[in-house]
Amino acid sequence: MKLTKESILGLIALGTFILMSLIAPGFLGSNNLSNFLFQLPEFGLLALGMMVVIITGGIDLSITYVAALSGVGAALMLTNGYSIISAIVVAIIFGVACGAFNGFVVSKIGVPPILVTLGTMVLFEGVILAITKGNSISGFGDTYSLIGNGYYMGVVPLSILIFIFFAILTGVLLNKSSWGRSIYMYGNNEIATLFSGIRNSRVLMKVYLYVGLLAAISAIIMTSRYNSVKVDLGSSYLLQSVAAAVLGGTNIHGGYGKVIGTVYAVIIFQTLSNGLNLLGVHSAIVDVFIGGILILVLTLNFFSDKMKSKKESRVSSVS
Repeated sequence: MKLTKESILGLIALGTFILMSLIAPGFLGSNNLSNFLFQLPEFGLLALGMMVVIITGGIDLSITYVAALSGVGAALMLTNGYSIISAIVVAIIFGVACGAFNGFVVSKIGVPPILVTLGTMVLFEGVILAITKGNSISGFGDTYSLIGNGYYMGVVPLSILIFIFFAILTGVLLNKSSWGRSIYMYGNNEIATLFSGIRNSRVLMKVYLYVGLLAAISAIIMTSRYNSVKVDLGSSYLLQSVAAAVLGGTNIHGGYGKVIGTVYAVIIFQTLSNGLNLLGVHSAIVDVFIGGILILVLTLNFFSDKMKSKKESRVSSVS
């Protein structure tokens, strides 16, 4: 039986977890495992969003600031006496609105995604600073904190269930819906997709709307877990989300990517980060390590694609 990239990654995730449980003191402790499970969903949701946009051959450098702005929207509602439901709805509206703005400029105007999201990253950061004056907003109440810190039936973290729900939803949308198939088609060949009768602009707009939604859900979890929000909320996840999507098998040029691969990659990065912190490794070194993994994976993918194209050209010349 031939192992897929995702199956191999799953084995690596298992091996990484076992390795850290052996060498990192307290890794299997209840408190550490609890922290591990509570940290994973916020990172995982951003990685899923990044995976979807990378499948189209694009990237969203503004994703963490979309999350931060969504968190600010929720915080403003909560600190002004509005209900938790209202805060969640406003956070989602903020996230989807940011996604709509990115999607409009990318899909309707045609500006490359990396340039658009680089610009909106600065734009959204400026909006957050203007609202918060550079300070944090805190004090959301115990009930709201249950979203990021509570357990379902006293056993499973509620945030993990939220993450599992959106991971399954993302997989179903990508593999079972016409929109999902259009995303893969667009990532493989934009021109061919257009001539097949698919409206590329509509496909891209929905992609950035969905990324905004996932960023908003991540923001809700983060703000409820930390009981505060500030301009750099989740900013450390930007590089990690790209790295997780690419390590998970998503083709940086577009056209391929699976949810399960990204989930495995998120588990690997979360395990490494958690274990290295327990070993006393400075967080900056952890970032260097993750960056190194990203460069290594991109390099391996580059040479793999090059070898594959050479093989295909030889086969075509023989035939």
